[in-house]
Amino acid sequence: MSRRVQLEREGITVSDHARIKGHTVTRTVHIEASRAIVWKALTDPEVMAKWFGDGVGFAALEPGATGSIDWDDYGSFPIEITEVVPDGSFGFRWSGIPAEELDEYSTHVRFTIADAGAGTDVTVIESGFDTLPGGTRYRRERLEQNREGWDVELDELAILLEGVTQ
Repeated sequence: MSRRVQLEREGITVSDHARIKGHTVTRTVHIEASRAIVWKALTDPEVMAKWFGDGVGFAALEPGATGSIDWDDYGSFPIEITEVVPDGSFGFRWSGIPAEELDEYSTHVRFTIADAGAGTDVTVIESGFDTLPGGTRYRRERLEQNREGWDVELDELAILLEGVTQ
């Protein structure tokens, strides 16, 4: 049984799947939480680790700051923050494979948030797959892996924040 079906059977509504268009992965989810709460979940390493990875850290919340997102079963993925627009957008480059530092295997992730009724819409766009080394087959595999990953991660974000008021 898929994670989505399991969640829906538990009465938890999740959005449509991430989509691949060209060399970009995109997904939007609606979360019944305020923009401020969603912003904190996207940019506070302590909260990020509750839905995105098992450990998150970066030197500062500003462009140029570096850090990593770590998964116990997959390794450490270095990041470099590229964009911080409070309560609006957050972007970073990250390694697509476990590594010590960013290299030619990195892609760019950008989250945007917008008010939507009583909640907030969160959109993630991951790009840069077209410049990865390794040829077309490798690029398509990475696109599909990350598309699946955004399905899981953004569902976890929505579940974490649904109904959170503080």
